Amino acid sequence: MSRRIVQWLDNRLNLSPIRVALLDEPIPGGASWIYIFGSITLFFFLLQMVTGMFLSIYYSPSTEHAYVSIQYIMDEVEFGSFIRGLHHWGASGMMVAIGLHMLQVFLYGAYKKPRELLWVVGVVLLILTLAFGFSGYLLPWDQRAYWATQVGINMVGTLPVIGDVLIRVIRGGQNLGAMTLTRFFALHTLFLPWLLMTLVVLHLFILRRVGPAGPWDEAQAARISEPFWPKQVAMDAVAIGVAFALIASLALLVPAPLSDPANPSDTSFTPVPEWYFLFYYQLLKYLEGPLEIVGTVVLPILFILGLFALPWLDRGQGRRPASRPMVMGAGAGFLLVVVTFLGLSSYEVASIPRSDPSVLRGTALYQELDCAGCHRIHGEGEAFAPDLSYVGDTRSRDWLIQHFRDPQTLVPDSDMPAYGLNDQELNDLTNYMVTLKR
Repeated sequence: MSRRIVQWLDNRLNLSPIRVALLDEPIPGGASWIYIFGSITLFFFLLQMVTGMFLSIYYSPSTEHAYVSIQYIMDEVEFGSFIRGLHHWGASGMMVAIGLHMLQVFLYGAYKKPRELLWVVGVVLLILTLAFGFSGYLLPWDQRAYWATQVGINMVGTLPVIGDVLIRVIRGGQNLGAMTLTRFFALHTLFLPWLLMTLVVLHLFILRRVGPAGPWDEAQAARISEPFWPKQVAMDAVAIGVAFALIASLALLVPAPLSDPANPSDTSFTPVPEWYFLFYYQLLKYLEGPLEIVGTVVLPILFILGLFALPWLDRGQGRRPASRPMVMGAGAGFLLVVVTFLGLSSYEVASIPRSDPSVLRGTALYQELDCAGCHRIHGEGEAFAPDLSYVGDTRSRDWLIQHFRDPQTLVPDSDMPAYGLNDQELNDLTNYMVTLKR
């Protein structure tokens, strides 16, 4: 039946040339697991688009409602926490995939003639992916998002001559506020997706015109050739399945973080960017004072220009790594710097004392309501009601919120009154309860 439908469509839309162009592309050297990262990157981009569309149904891009709408998605919307988790961890997965894809292209010298334009478009896609990560970070409008974005915008101000103008353009005014959030939302959901989608199509078009580079061993590339279908498609499908299973597991087991609502007056908050910006965040710590402009302007510009110019800087014969010692040495040095600074920054971030203000408020609320008059926690309090020492292991967040909102709906014979807590108090008390684990 399905074959007849395909044949019917083929007779009317002439789909065979499209199938040939997409699936019968010859791969010099044959299919390989090393070529999977481009397809994984494309998959993560599509995953981000789909999950982002579902999140935008409930998200409100205003300083008054952004945080509350994220809480609603996490706590009230069916599968909302899972979808947001897919979007959050999918962003990290896309960063890893595009990094490995470009590393493979760099290692194989696949940016050389005639694939210079393919590499240039890939570099632009990398920059847009980083812009996606930065613009999306502000949208939850919590403390982490607000202060990390504030630091990022302030770095733009170090640009000579145009820095102050760019800051006002990005913020939409003198301060980070409602206009900033609206602009970041528009950039993240409207401008960047269409721009990135256009460049992805251009990237694939150029790839189909010049063909895959294949292995750096020209003899092997000439000896073996396989079409994209079916072997490479099968490899890509398996890799995408594994990648999705990993991201889905993280979305289920490690919910996307959400700290307290943004508070511009709380200057004591320590801003920490996402992990893929951590190495740069650490580098800037060593370039303070007069050297700050080196880290915020000079090095990023030189790095980006170097990436764009790489096909023309590496004009030597052959694609073997051994025949490109200077280029490979520069690449290894860059990776060493990134890994070193990422490790140092991760260690420092892990060492930052964490006292979640929401948990502290929940603890204070527990005492204010005199809950210890009925409940016991680790031996302290009365035993008239269930022991709460390990309630975080036995009750879900949704159950606790519903119970605090109206105890009798879940425990009909409960003597606990409905205290009439507002959303913030419900969130704080629940955050404290979920910390009570073995």
